[in-house]
Amino acid sequence: MRASRSMIERAKRSLFGRLVCKLAGDQKGAVMMEYVIVAVLIAAACVVAVAMFGKTIVGMFNVAAKGASTDHSGAKTELDSTRETQEGDAGKASSYHDDMHK
Repeated sequence: MRASRSMIERAKRSLFGRLVCKLAGDQKGAVMMEYVIVAVLIAAACVVAVAMFGKTIVGMFNVAAKGASTDHSGAKTELDSTRETQEGDAGKASSYHDDMHK
């Protein structure tokens, strides 16, 4: 029994040995996997947020840039365009919401 335990300990020192131990049911990395799952969920939420609000954020940065460069008429035009985009996207989201809850 003692000899097999020392063989396992030596096997864990190599990359292949660690892989085999993980596949065989070594539970040492189970907690780390939970952190990986949480990190993936947070990353997915960030991607969804950027996809949903990306056009609006870019529009607001354009408004700020034109306002800072004293192109006030361009900033007003950009702001109106951004607001139209927001209203259109809000309408789409509302229709999707209504369709999902029928």
